Amino acid sequence: MAVAPQQVFGFLGPNGAGKSTTMKMLLGLTQPTSGTVELLGEQFTPRTARRVLPRVGSLIESPSFYGHLSGRENLDIVRRIKEVPASEVEAALATVRLTENAGKLAREYSLGMKQRLGIAMALLGDPDLLILDEPTNGLDPAGIHEIRGLIKSLPQSRGLTVLVSSHLLSEIEQMADTIGIIDHGRVLYQGPLSGLEDSGRLVLTIDDAERTAGLLRAEGWRVDAVQGREITLPVYEDKHIPQLVSQVVGAGVGVYRVEVRRRSLEETFLAMTEQAQMQTAQVAA
Repeated sequence: MAVAPQQVFGFLGPNGAGKSTTMKMLLGLTQPTSGTVELLGEQFTPRTARRVLPRVGSLIESPSFYGHLSGRENLDIVRRIKEVPASEVEAALATVRLTENAGKLAREYSLGMKQRLGIAMALLGDPDLLILDEPTNGLDPAGIHEIRGLIKSLPQSRGLTVLVSSHLLSEIEQMADTIGIIDHGRVLYQGPLSGLEDSGRLVLTIDDAERTAGLLRAEGWRVDAVQGREITLPVYEDKHIPQLVSQVVGAGVGVYRVEVRRRSLEETFLAMTEQAQMQTAQVAA
């Protein structure tokens, strides 16, 4: 898996696919049984970790903080541990839009504000890479919208790279530039979202589909399926569609609808992971 700099990389996979384990390996929280990790252009080993990890911010699972202290006080504790200037606290608060609530006790924060506080902690030290594990998990629609907007803004506002995981393609497709899909530790796809787009199929809703399908085949059209009143064909170029419809109407058949149906990105993602799971089950058997 390769993540390009200064972009949002969406790390996708069903629950149990290995997303959190991969992220923990990137942070030295667990050791790989085989293979290697290169982080920020450097081989990641116990020896290099002390040099590399200060350039990485992370939020794995839920953020930890002292509920009886304010958001600003929590950030100041982390700032002291990381040994970074005090000015970074206010900069981090501004980035996650918590300046107005910085004096509020952390236990009084909403779930979305707690997530933003956790991201602010990860931003201290001005990292080059930010690793976020399911940052919108459990949030209401308003909280999801806030976190999504924040993540999308970070490569430009902070000049960093974001690796964000989720099991929901609908979330990732609204914030990521590039995605990687894994299942049972195997990479199934890596690239732009456009690479998953379905070319679709041409569907005619008509009278007497079976007879019409035979007529179209006789005229050289490729009919892929017939179901009920629908005939499915490949997506022909626009210039051929009038001829197709004209032949159907000329045969005395009523045409109710002509449309191109495409599988959604989420359907493509689910089909890809389900197929991988079936293959894994067959190998295990």
